[in-house]
Amino acid sequence: MSSKKDKMYMPSGIGGLIRYNEEEKEVLKLKPKHVVFIVLGLATVEILLKILVA
Repeated sequence: MSSKKDKMYMPSGIGGLIRYNEEEKEVLKLKPKHVVFIVLGLATVEILLKILVA
C-alpha cells in the first residue's frame, strides 16, 4: 500500500519556462564574421540594383 506521502509530483515548469530538449541540434553553424559578410554582400547588391535600375 502506498500512502499520499510516498507520491512525488514534479513541477510543470520553472518560472513558466518548460524545457523540452536539453540539447538543441544546430542545423547550420555560422561564425559571426560570415553573417557580417552576408549582410554586407546583400546590402551591396541592393545598392547596385537601385543604381542600375533607376
